[in-house]
Amino acid sequence: MATKSAMPPTLFAISGLIPLTQTLFLWQSIATTLVLIVISVVIAYLSTPSAESARTAESFGIQYEPVRSSLEPRTKPGEWLEYSPLLTILVAALLVWYLVDVFRTSPQGALAALDLNTYNLMFITVGLLLHWRPKRFMRAVADCIPATGGVIIQFPFYAVIFGMIVGTGISDALAKLFASVSTHGTYPLLVAMYSAVLGVFIPSGGSKWVIEAPYVLQAANLHQVHLGWVVQIYNASEALPNLVNPFWMLPLLGILKLKARDIVGYGVLQLMVHIPVVFFLCWLFARYMAYVPPMK
Repeated sequence: MATKSAMPPTLFAISGLIPLTQTLFLWQSIATTLVLIVISVVIAYLSTPSAESARTAESFGIQYEPVRSSLEPRTKPGEWLEYSPLLTILVAALLVWYLVDVFRTSPQGALAALDLNTYNLMFITVGLLLHWRPKRFMRAVADCIPATGGVIIQFPFYAVIFGMIVGTGISDALAKLFASVSTHGTYPLLVAMYSAVLGVFIPSGGSKWVIEAPYVLQAANLHQVHLGWVVQIYNASEALPNLVNPFWMLPLLGILKLKARDIVGYGVLQLMVHIPVVFFLCWLFARYMAYVPPMK
């Protein structure tokens, strides 16, 4: 938000530049960070298991597992979409339609449209179709690039979602909806709750922000809420679901062959204490911060 070249033009038109002095270096941001660090350390200290109950690295054996090509049987009703080609067909059809449109409408011709982003989208589309089922596709990516597979798959889709939201008028509609169900005083709390809930399903703050920033900041302009603090509200609240999402756990899960359930309880405990603290601080500081118009 502090670098014009890093923002899509449509987002810059809404928010303008928001320098770091209006986000990270606000004294309210620093105070919030210090409060959460102290609370986190205290919770971690009090929830540490005793020596008799603790499990060390030696408790887990690390063994080589050959690559599997067949899918294990589906055990839960909620997994049916992962094992069905329906989602693959739908997503691939949308991507193919978009690629055809890119090649057809390129001002310099179809070959000029073959940039890095187009190549990446083509490879993802072909990969989806070759693996046919989402479960098999995601497992193949994780086996090949376990450390970065999730990020490599997610980010191109976030770019597609951003284009759909900004280019179709959805952004304006969502901004008006946010403004209509909140006031100047309640809007910060609405953004905090919205960001925290959505973060459970899309655990990637930066790319998710690019998608949602147009209507979140547009509604903030309508209510004249400090734009930099709205960014920080989003940051703090979006980070809450990270305590139960497995991104930060990946090294432990992969190296020690742990299950998420072995350690997620500690994250849930942190989450339960952090939620009211973060929401309260986001709402409290917003009440005493003057609105600053977008800097163009």
